[in-house]
This record gives sequence, C-alpha cells and structure tokens, in this order.
Amino acid sequence: MAPRINPTARQVRLGAELRKLREAAGLKAREVAAFLNSTSAQMSQMEAGISGVSPERVRRLAAHYGCGNEEFVDALAVIAGERSHGWWDDYRGILPQVNMDVAEAEHYATFLREVVITYVPGLLQTPDYARAVFRYMRPELPESELAPRVEHRMRRRAVFEGDTPTPYETVIHEMALRCHVADRGTSRSQLRFILDEIEEGYVGVRVIPFDQEGFAGAGASLVYLGGPVPQLDTGLRDSPTGVVFCDAEAQLKHLRTLFHKVAEASLDPTASRDFIHRLAKEL
Repeated sequence: MAPRINPTARQVRLGAELRKLREAAGLKAREVAAFLNSTSAQMSQMEAGISGVSPERVRRLAAHYGCGNEEFVDALAVIAGERSHGWWDDYRGILPQVNMDVAEAEHYATFLREVVITYVPGLLQTPDYARAVFRYMRPELPESELAPRVEHRMRRRAVFEGDTPTPYETVIHEMALRCHVADRGTSRSQLRFILDEIEEGYVGVRVIPFDQEGFAGAGASLVYLGGPVPQLDTGLRDSPTGVVFCDAEAQLKHLRTLFHKVAEASLDPTASRDFIHRLAKEL
C-alpha cells in the first residue's frame, strides 16, 4: 500500500497496537520483516500508521505474536479493513487534521464520557454558542473559515442524534453553565438546548455546583471514548499545543478514575436537570 502523507489518529493507533503486540512477543522489527518478506523500513511505516495493512496481515501478525485475544484481533482487523470515508472527510484540507481525528474517534466510540469545567461541551453547543467561542479564541478568522468550524461542530452531534445513538455522559461545572460567552439570549438558548437533549434520553448530564465542597478538579477536563474492546479505549486531553490522544493503559486508568471522582462530586442526573432548568429561568 502507498505511504500516507497524513495518517489519521485511528490509523496511527492501529500501527501502535501492532507495535505493542510485537514488543510483547519480544521480537525485533527486522525479525518480523523477514517473516513477512518485507523490510525494517516498511515495518516502521506500518507501525507508525504511514503505510496501510490488510486485515489478513493483521491476523497473520497477531498469530505470529502469539496473541490469543480473538475479540481484540477482530477489532484491529476491522480498523485495517476500513476504506469508506465519513462525513468529517468533507472538511479535510479546510480544518486542522485534529478536527477530523476527534470526529472519527467519536463516530467509532461505543460510549462517550466527558468532563468540562469552563465551557459547555462541544457536542452540546448551539451554533451561536460555538460561533462566539471560536470568534473569541480566533478573532482573526474570516467568515469563510469560521463557518466550517461551527458547521463541523454541529455535525458531530450525529453520534447521539443519529439512528444508532452512542451513549453520552458528561459532567459540567456550574461555571460553564453560567458563563455568558455571548449575550443572555445565547446563554438561555444554550441551556434550553441541553435540557432538550436530556429529555431525548441519550445524553446524561451531571452538574457540579459552585458550593460543592471538596472538589479540587478544576483541571479535570477530559474525554473518554469506549472502544469495541477495552484495549482500544481512547482518552482525549487538552494541552498547550492542542488535543492529545491517550491510549496507554496507565493513562486510561487515570482518566477512568478521574471521571468517576468528578462524577461522584456532582449532582445526580435528576437534580442536575432541575439545576439547569432553574438557571435557564433566571436568564
């Protein structure tokens, strides 16, 4: 397969998992290359996601590495066999690559968990709210670049508004709900939209009020995406340079623990809904 110029995060993840299996088997890249009648350079490209790999080769490699986890191998083979494009590909070359990677990761997730402290989660933002955030953060953007960012964010809702909704649970701090990123009308519409999504039954929202004692998780913002098998779960964290994808088990364990700690500090779903309803009436 021809080398890719910009592999997606999902393609990179496949290569990384194959590398982990090889290393766990105690094999060198050159040894596996000889087994495949390939080269070390081609092995490096495959394990970096730069070169594609067929489902058949994935299964052959897994067997060579002594991996007996059939569900895991099947999941890797599915990723290797993907050839169709998703709606996010419409924005390739228009928006940064990370936008496509996040949308793709959400599309394939079996469940979504998110913690947000300062903003309403992107998946729950209204167009006016999202536009205000983008315009504030990137005031230099012309309308021709601002509009596709807003549109892309709205289309991401397909994960829980489509025919097969993905379970989505988020914990939001009162700070994010009270912050007026634009005017009061925008904030009012934003809160009402969240309430509407809760009523649909596919979105679970929990709120951490300002007066919650013992909550020191101001830096707890995170996204946790369930994979087809636990080994393919993925975490997302913000960093000074952008979104970081996490897949090491130690990282994922930390994110799981952090989510549960934050959730335990929040109001239950019914009390959270009532809380948001009261905020909306105040506006």
